Amino acid sequence: MTPDLITALGFAAALLTTIAFLPQAVKSWRSRSTRDVSLGMLLILVTGIILWLAYGILRVDPPIIAANGGTLFLAGSILVCKLRFG
Repeated sequence: MTPDLITALGFAAALLTTIAFLPQAVKSWRSRSTRDVSLGMLLILVTGIILWLAYGILRVDPPIIAANGGTLFLAGSILVCKLRFG
């Protein structure tokens, strides 16, 4: 595989794993309810995403930075909903 193809693969994976959180984030904000979402899972997930983002930044790896930056925004918004609305 060429380096450009490998990078494109990374960005495709980043896009899909990031937008997977979009439906839950939208639902959480619209309904103002996260009753069925585990706070423990969200805390562990957001912590892991922060670590992945730091790793991507240190490695200067754009797909990892993009994926985890976007995912942190979406998962973080779900966490904010959970803390705010219960």
